[in-house]
This record gives sequence, C-alpha cells and structure tokens, in this order.
Amino acid sequence: MSVQKSSFLISAPSSNSGKTTLTLGLLRALRNRGLGVQAFKCGPDYIDTIHHATAAGRPGLNLDTFMASPEHMCEVYEHYASCADVSVTEGVMGLFDGADKMKGSSAEIAALLDIPVVLVINARSMAYSAAPLIYGLKNFYPGIRVVGAIFNFVSTESHYRFLQDACEDAGVEALGYLPKNEELHIPSRHLGLHISAETDYEQIIQRLAEIIPRTVNVDRLLKLTAVHCNGENGSAFNRQNQPYLTNNSRNLRITIAKDEAFTFMYYQNIECLRAFGEIQWFSPLHDPALPETDMLYLPGGYPELFAKQLSDNHSMLESIRNYCANGGLTYAECGGLMYLGKELTDGEGNAFKMVGGLDVSTTIRHSKMTLGYRVMHWDGLEVKGHEFHYSSLKEPFVQAPLAQMANAKGVPVDTQLFRIQNTFATYAHFYWADKPEFIQHLINKTLKWAESRVPKADNQP
Repeated sequence: MSVQKSSFLISAPSSNSGKTTLTLGLLRALRNRGLGVQAFKCGPDYIDTIHHATAAGRPGLNLDTFMASPEHMCEVYEHYASCADVSVTEGVMGLFDGADKMKGSSAEIAALLDIPVVLVINARSMAYSAAPLIYGLKNFYPGIRVVGAIFNFVSTESHYRFLQDACEDAGVEALGYLPKNEELHIPSRHLGLHISAETDYEQIIQRLAEIIPRTVNVDRLLKLTAVHCNGENGSAFNRQNQPYLTNNSRNLRITIAKDEAFTFMYYQNIECLRAFGEIQWFSPLHDPALPETDMLYLPGGYPELFAKQLSDNHSMLESIRNYCANGGLTYAECGGLMYLGKELTDGEGNAFKMVGGLDVSTTIRHSKMTLGYRVMHWDGLEVKGHEFHYSSLKEPFVQAPLAQMANAKGVPVDTQLFRIQNTFATYAHFYWADKPEFIQHLINKTLKWAESRVPKADNQP
C-alpha cells in the first residue's frame, strides 16, 4: 500500500519576511486536520523550536550543518520525519545565507535532504517586481527545487493578482498569501521570537491556523510537496540506519533546569543525555532545592528577566552552591552561566545575588550583542556551537584557558570555558548530540578529580 507524505522547507529572500508566522500557522492548521506534523528549524535557533512544539504538539528539531555533520543531520531528519505525515522545516535568514557563503544555509539543508522549497515573500511594497526575485532564487543554485511561493503582507486581491503573474513568469507556482494583520504579530526578542508570559502564543497560533487556509491553498501545497513510500509505517526517505542514539552502561541522575527563566536547549542534546542516565527536571525559580543528582545542567534562557525571583529563592541557591562546592558535576551555558555566577546586574543597574558556584559576575547593562558560531578545541576534542547574548562579564575571569575557541572562519574569539572543581560553564551553546564524547569528557574530568581526592595508601607509589 502506498502512503502519501509531504515534506517541504519554508524559506525567504531575507529575515523578517514572515517565515515563522507562516510556519506556525501551517503547523497548527495541519495538526487540526488530524495529521501528524513534525517541525524542524534550520540553524541554531532554540526559540523558534519552542513555538514549533506548541504549534505541532511534538518537539521541534534543529538542523544545522555547521554544528553537526551532514550524516547526523540526515539521520535526525529521516528518523523523525518517518514518524510524521507532514514534515515542515523553517529556514534561517535568507535562503542562501550561511555561516560562510552557503555553508549552513537553508539552501544547503534543502539540497542535503532533497526536500522542496516554498518561498514566503514580503510583498508589502512589491508587485510584479517579485518575478525577477523569485526567478533568481529558483535558478541561482541548481541543487534545490523551489516549487511554490506564498506572499505575506498582501493588501488586496488585486495586489495578489500582480504577484500571481510574477510567479507564473518566474516558473514557480503561487500558493496564496497572508493579508496584513497586526493581530498576528509576535514580538521579537534577542534571537528569533520572544518567549514571554505577556504574549498568548496559543491564541495567536490558533488564529493563524484559522486564517491561513482562507487565502493559502494548503491542499495544493501538500500535493505539490508529496512523496510516496511503501507500507503504512514506511519511511519516505528509505531510512536504513537505526536511531542515532545508542545505550550507555552508565546510569547517572542527570538534572536539568527548566522553567520560565531556563528554556534554551536543543532537543537532540537532551536525547543524547538520556544515553548517559535518567533525566529529571527542576525549577530554579519555584523548587526549594536541587534534587539528588550526579550531573547538573543549567541551560540558557532569560535569567535577567527573573533575577529577583531567582535571587530570592535562597534555599535553591544554597543547595546548588553546596553541590558545586562538594565537587558535583555541573555544566552551564549562557543564561545558566549568569545564574551560576556571584551576581547578576539587570538593565536598570540592580544587582542580584546568584549561586556563587562560579567566580564571575555578569551584567546586561550597557552591553552589546555577541553573536556567532563557535568551534571549541579541548584536550583534542572538537565540538561546535553557537553564541548569542547581550550580557557580559563585569570583570575578567582569571584562569588559564582550558580550551581554544574560534568563530566559523577559524578566527580566535574571547569566549571561554570556565572551570572551578567540577563546575564548567561557557557563554556558548554547544551541540553535542553529534559529539557525545563531549559529555563523556565532562564525566571523565569529574572522575579524575574525584580520584585525585582519595588519599593514597603508604605502600602505593
């Protein structure tokens, strides 16, 4: 029996064209039809994937060919796409924008995975001039297939007719449009989209799902991007490999911070951690103390927005401080680093006491953006990630460099990997799902430290 699935990548000529708005609305509209929908995000953004999960009802996955190998990306995509009826991948920036020319771009990922591209075009101040734009995107790189276009910020039906003519002459099918509607705006913050208790994302996503099918031909979109496979549970992508994670003999208790202040993490990283033991979650904001654990992971987020609440949870601060002081394995990144430090100064200049497990203080006042891919070389191990933050250290951290850090072009950067006993922290968000040796290295460092603390018998050398 032949089973029809659909897969496509939504991209655009540039950022701020409406990729995320369209993606969220389509994910929910397809889910409302009873279809199993899997969302993917090109690039290192960990905020869009949170919104994707809300819209689709299943975790969003990152696809980044700079941070991970092509083989790993194919395995991730094929494994999760094979379990869905429709796979929707949201691009990053413009179609061909990568870390170095096309490297890591949406176009590279579309070519690697052999999935068609649907363009979303900001038509706010454009009519027939869309034709050469679409033609160029379609024909610039023969390794991709641009099959359709959807227009955003369309003022009237007559405006859309000009855009249809442009598509016809460019050789790309017009699939519909989104009208101007300020009610559907999602506020931006830092990287990607804002995560805020003040915004009702569920209401916006559901409203998008109701509006989009009125002016976008969803049935035609699915038909145009359809693939077929044999068997009810077969994969349209002929996956031959088993899921990319393997069991590990260790049985660690791995505790991860997750609440309003700590939300930035890669789903594949968490799945990788499961190979090392049992995952448990806790809230630095709301829980009274850290549960019994063998490894603590403090991911990124917005600790600066919750600095007072975090600082006021004295019992939690004390429990984490004691855990670190006693040699517990701790790994923190970006927002987790800020929380793990001595003090956090917010945008108004108010200073709040933090854990004190790391001898740094951070501030977001008068700070500027730090952005870019990172490559870390540590004891012969190479691991890649991404750095994006507005906060900075209030004073230098005096420590001999543990690792060497560079940007995507190999130029050294000031980003550091900090260590006190078995507490490790960095401003970078590393992607270790394709490099589980990174986690093993952290564990080995902790074991070696513990062995060095055991007194030797008199007869030992």
